[in-house]
Amino acid sequence: MGDGLVTQIPALIISTAAGIMVTRAASETNMGQELSSQLLVHPRAMGLASAILFGFGIIPGLPTLPFLVLSGLTGAIAYAASQAKAVSSAPEEGTAVPPEAPEKIESLLPLDVLELQVGYSLIALVDVGQDGELLECIKSIRRQFAQDMGIVVPPLHIRDNLQLNPAEYAILLKGVQIARGELMPGHYLAMNPGTLEGTLAGLPTHEPAFGLPATWILERDREAAQIAGYTVVNLATVVATHLTELLKTYAHELLDRQAVQGLLDALAQQKPKVVEELVPNALSLGGVQKVLQNLVRERVSVRDLLTILEALADAAPLSKDTEILTEYARQRLCRSICKAYQNDQGVLGVMVLEPQVESLLIDATKRREPGGALALDPRTAQRLLDRLATTLEKVLANGSQAVLLCSPTIRAPLRRFLERFLPQLTLLSHLEIAPDVQVQSTATVGFGDASETV
Repeated sequence: MGDGLVTQIPALIISTAAGIMVTRAASETNMGQELSSQLLVHPRAMGLASAILFGFGIIPGLPTLPFLVLSGLTGAIAYAASQAKAVSSAPEEGTAVPPEAPEKIESLLPLDVLELQVGYSLIALVDVGQDGELLECIKSIRRQFAQDMGIVVPPLHIRDNLQLNPAEYAILLKGVQIARGELMPGHYLAMNPGTLEGTLAGLPTHEPAFGLPATWILERDREAAQIAGYTVVNLATVVATHLTELLKTYAHELLDRQAVQGLLDALAQQKPKVVEELVPNALSLGGVQKVLQNLVRERVSVRDLLTILEALADAAPLSKDTEILTEYARQRLCRSICKAYQNDQGVLGVMVLEPQVESLLIDATKRREPGGALALDPRTAQRLLDRLATTLEKVLANGSQAVLLCSPTIRAPLRRFLERFLPQLTLLSHLEIAPDVQVQSTATVGFGDASETV
């Protein structure tokens, strides 16, 4: 055994030395400087070596004095190296300690325009790895919204939120929650179209987009419900429908100046003269934005941007009032506006006001402040709301459209007055009826009982 150790130990030392020489081949300093710098860069390593040598020195049978001497030597080197490192890292007298880089608080300020938050049970809906269908639905919604309304919906940021119930979701607009709903994973939502009697076996609920009665059913009951005439949709479709209706309601808030500028830039590539004449010579970018917001607020598509800008270019020299300019634009879009409310036979069914009521509203419009509501006393306003609500309920029950035809003078202020109480009611003026459209009166609204026209 002794001969073996005598043979192997020198070989180990030679191999270690050769490894050290090879690994420092790229160094620009000599061997002594390189070895000392690497040994002294970490004082803890030398301290550990000193402790190990001390342990060897107190083991019976091993030479005590050599190990203790080596232990003391390495311990002294470790102590000296640690002191030198502390001195070198301390700042010199009279020199300032460099301040830490300031935290960029501004990076926390931007808000996502649109955000969808989901509970942890709904993560599968938005996870591509788990065949989530909601992402594809959102892409389809953005494409369809661009075709229908003519505006680009900003990307929807999706994240999980542990503060929500496991099966809940929330939709936020500019950091503020505008809607919330709860789903039932593993189920389908069945809705009665209104012509079926009886109920389905399941959990009664309400459809989140419109608040209609519905039922959560199991997947095995899906086919039977469809055969019975129920409308059955999956969870992704429920959320997508809710999101679509919210986009229609809040679309005007998505049209900021940057978005409007993007629409103008896209049109300028094909019709540069129209844009150059209008902005900023005749109307500011903010004015165009306000007109487009007014149109989208009443769910009028702005995809025909060329017609809108030409109408504004013609009317801007006469008035800079965006409310008046909006009415000019609506008159130019009369064909597309009427098309949205015509039935299959091309007939536009409308409610009309009694002459007495219309005269009263015209007088109230003349006395109102610019940009304000109709100058009606509270009792008259309440009577008008009650009569309109009663008539509207009867018209909708007969399957007709919720459209009220009125004078161009009162259309805008009356709409502003009614949008909070009867948001589903559409107001058209006589100048917004295309010449080739057949109009049929479905009801007359007065301060007496509403009379239906047969």
